Formats: sequence, structure tokens, C-alpha cells
Amino acid sequence: MTAKDAYKYFVLKAQKIAISKDWTPVNWEETFNNFPESLNPKTVVHNWLGPGVCPKAVAKGFKCIYSNQGVWYLDHLDVPWDNVYTAEPLEGIRDPPKQELVIGGEVCMWGETVDTSNVQQTIWPRAAAAAERLWSTKDSTPTRNVNATALPRLQYFRCLLNRRGVQAAPVTNFYARTQPNGPGSCYDQ
Repeated sequence: MTAKDAYKYFVLKAQKIAISKDWTPVNWEETFNNFPESLNPKTVVHNWLGPGVCPKAVAKGFKCIYSNQGVWYLDHLDVPWDNVYTAEPLEGIRDPPKQELVIGGEVCMWGETVDTSNVQQTIWPRAAAAAERLWSTKDSTPTRNVNATALPRLQYFRCLLNRRGVQAAPVTNFYARTQPNGPGSCYDQ
């Protein structure tokens, strides 16, 4: 048995156990990329490596969770808020019934680049940018001029977080958690 065979065996065995307990298996996209025909139809594909997997997964009838590491992995510190905001979970999926198979999204915060001194400003306010995209309809979150539409809301939200003791970073920082450029209101830093 090769390593790939062992991985497939493990995943399919775990799926069988989950299904027997009436649980829903959620697998990272590698399982879909490598052996989609063997996955149980109840499988939810967790798209994390990059764009293009959710359209392929829903085309085959699988549900999908969007979590593209290029834009929604918060430990990727060089991803600015507007890239987080304009990422589209339904990209490449035109058919409304297929769009409904994208059951949500997730921002991820891996711990290799944070500790207690900087985790809050690494997460906030970029997680809020993704959250607004997820709870809003595609038509209600225009992505053409986000500096005029979404930026004021996120700056206000950042101020609210700061007032509540959450050390949220300035929204427009290029490098996620860097300190403000200087004194000023929580809107303009």
C-alpha cells in the first residue's frame, strides 16, 4: 500500500464511521482533488488551497465550504482587508441551485505567527470583512468601490472593537497587524 493508498483508505474508513453515526463528513479538498468518485455523496468539501474547487465540487453535487488560503487565511499577513472583502465564495458558480451547495465560508487563523501579544490585531478587522461577505447577499456587497462602501463600516467596527478592549489593527494597514502610523482617531490610522 502506498502512502496515497493509505490516505485514501483512512479517509474512506473515517467517512464510513461518520455516516454510520449520521454525521456529515467534512474533508479538505485534497480528498476531492484525488479521489472524488470514492467520496460519499454526503461529503462536504472544504476548499482551502485556492480558487476553483468549489465550482468543481458543486458541479458533482457535493456541498462546499469556501476558505481560500490566498485571501481568507488570516495568518497570511500580507493580504489587505480589501482582498479579503472582495473574495467571492460563489466565483465561477452561475447556476442558483449549485450556488446553494456552497454552505458557507471560514477564515482561518493558524498559530505559527501569533501569540497572545498580537492575535487580536491579526484577526480583526479582516475577519469582519469576510463575515460581511458571508452574511450578505452577493448583490448587496458591491466590490467595485469598496473604499467608499465597505471601508467606512469596517473602520467604524474597528473603533467599536477598540472601545471594547479588542486590539483590532487599523483597517488599511497593508501588513495586517502593524501599529498605526501615528496618533489620531481610530478611523484614520
